[in-house]
Amino acid sequence: MFTTIFSFIVVLGILIFFHELGHFLVARLFGVGVEKFSLGFGPRLFGKKIGRTDYIISAMPLGGYVKMVGEEPNADISPVDMPVSFTHKHVFKRILIVAAGPFFNFLLAVIIFFGIFQSYGTFVLKTTVGDVTEGSPAYRAGLEKGDEIIEIDGFAVESWEMMAGIITESKGKSLAVTVRREGSILVFNVIPKQISTKSIFGDEINRYVIGIKSSGDMFARELNPFQAFSESIIQTWKISKLVVISIGKMIQGTISIKTMGGPIMIAEMAGQQAREGATSFVFFIALLSINLGILNILPIPVLDGGHLIFFFIEVVTGRPVGIRIREIAQQAGVLILILLMIFVFYNDISRIFFS
Repeated sequence: MFTTIFSFIVVLGILIFFHELGHFLVARLFGVGVEKFSLGFGPRLFGKKIGRTDYIISAMPLGGYVKMVGEEPNADISPVDMPVSFTHKHVFKRILIVAAGPFFNFLLAVIIFFGIFQSYGTFVLKTTVGDVTEGSPAYRAGLEKGDEIIEIDGFAVESWEMMAGIITESKGKSLAVTVRREGSILVFNVIPKQISTKSIFGDEINRYVIGIKSSGDMFARELNPFQAFSESIIQTWKISKLVVISIGKMIQGTISIKTMGGPIMIAEMAGQQAREGATSFVFFIALLSINLGILNILPIPVLDGGHLIFFFIEVVTGRPVGIRIREIAQQAGVLILILLMIFVFYNDISRIFFS
């Protein structure tokens, strides 16, 4: 229990800190005054005021905020504070300040992945055949269990993923598959066949296969700093894409919204990953950071994405969105978030007591 609670606090603290740090740094870069930098909501527990900014830890840990001078359009600003007022900055500067929070969540993921790839390299699935389906194109061509596929049509294949991609792109064209078998190099002509399968989201997809399964053997490929950075960007992009697709599938009803989890589920997973080791734990933080970044850019008022929508409207129309419209939108956004929190808490409790 202690590990779960402590891990939960650490995970939330890191995610909230990085998100708010993005807002804070870009606000200060553009000369916006920051009155509060808070980890958590509610009553102030402790903190320290440095210059204008009060850096505080608040009682409720489920979030955080950066309070800027003149953040509200209808706030009374003294003439002396006009130069450091958020509202009085150019709209493009306001866009960058708001977007910096989610951006820093993605940046945190990239940093974590870079550290993992630089320390451990990347694990690659070998092209060793674990099984050959009877009657498949590979079976008829003569491939056997234990064969190591080294080339396809003269192109060296370094991973199972790369090999599968070449087979898929063949569109059924005959392939010259070169394998290493007990020290000998053999070449087989294989004609892939098209099959219909289900994606992880339940969508029907057509792809080409030759009827082999992986042995599951892997090897670690060392990466230099440039390769590690590139892989970290790619990994962050792939996970972000998967999260966005998942949200879309939930809206369509393809994926059950019951799969959504709240603070209790996060705490349980954080504790589990912490017990599995430091690498699993920081990888989990990277995954959550990506999820938090995407959540915050959704076009929901009170979230960063909602504010960005208002600013983009201002860019197009040449004037800020009316105060009354903003207030109504903010109230609707708060209601949506409250309903969402109730729902995910219900999911968490149902998962614990009724699963």
